[in-house]
Amino acid sequence: MDLVNHFLVAMPDMDDPFFEGSVIYLCEHDDEGALGIVINKPSPITMDMIFAATDRNIPQRMQHDCVMMGGPVQVDRGYVVHTPPGNWQNTLAVTDRVGLTSSRDIIENISEPGAVDKALVSIGYSSWRKGQLERELADNVWLTVPADEHILFDVPYELRYAAVFDKLGIAPTDLASGVGHA
Repeated sequence: MDLVNHFLVAMPDMDDPFFEGSVIYLCEHDDEGALGIVINKPSPITMDMIFAATDRNIPQRMQHDCVMMGGPVQVDRGYVVHTPPGNWQNTLAVTDRVGLTSSRDIIENISEPGAVDKALVSIGYSSWRKGQLERELADNVWLTVPADEHILFDVPYELRYAAVFDKLGIAPTDLASGVGHA
């Protein structure tokens, strides 16, 4: 099973306070585990704040964007999901169109023409040990759906959970446990 470039969508009855209602973009998945970025949970940090700490101008398209809480691992580091993958110091090519970069050089150059077309910035990431994600999928903790760049980059973060369910053609309430019991 290879779920790279897929969304993991938390089932509506998930009771984990961090992951409930989450959409995660999976950037890496192999027999050693998985790594992804939550794409719909904003942190209190905005891109304006990130760029205030540099001498660079913030791209107009990102001016009021929130930095996402990408997951509970390494919340002191930034990660950028972006198109195109480019040639940054520390980039994982997720696909031939999307990369995940954790080096500062992307932030320092993101406003340069042609450097980055679209980007989502997060602090922290989500990860699973060998076999953990597969067990969670078998336990119906997550739904999976092939990723959609429009949802990833263009849909406002607060609408991404619903957009993924729309893509699946179902409503979250259709999956809620206990529905229809008297």
